Amino acid sequence: MADAPMNEINTTPLVDIMLVLLIIFLITVPVVIQTVPLELPNVRSTATTTSPENVSLSVSSQGDVYYGQQRMDNYEELREKLASNLRSFIEEAEAKGETITELPEVHIRGDAGVEFQNVGGVIFTVQRAGYIKIAFISEPPAGNVQRALY
Repeated sequence: MADAPMNEINTTPLVDIMLVLLIIFLITVPVVIQTVPLELPNVRSTATTTSPENVSLSVSSQGDVYYGQQRMDNYEELREKLASNLRSFIEEAEAKGETITELPEVHIRGDAGVEFQNVGGVIFTVQRAGYIKIAFISEPPAGNVQRALY
């Protein structure tokens, strides 16, 4: 019987190799995946409150910037217009003897096809003009949406 061929496959080396590979993957995966621990905000949609002092800016798909309905030629013109609007708001409140608790908001409506650099330029200009609150106006998806992907 000692010279008879083996009828069974010896799986011990295969199991040993698989266990070694499993241990290697368990050790290397946490090292490869490095993330910064963040607490991400919950996404929710709120209705915008429209008040006369709020500023509405629009960025077209060609990159043109509109203050209300008026087209701005460049970012410097936009900054001057925003800064003068903010100054007049503060002066009116001081003339009435009111204390300013909140500054006006800037609502930016960007076309879906606009390049990010154009919207980024508008955000930078708004910040340089002295505004603190900047909001993006978007259109909710049409139809019955079960779950939104963000």
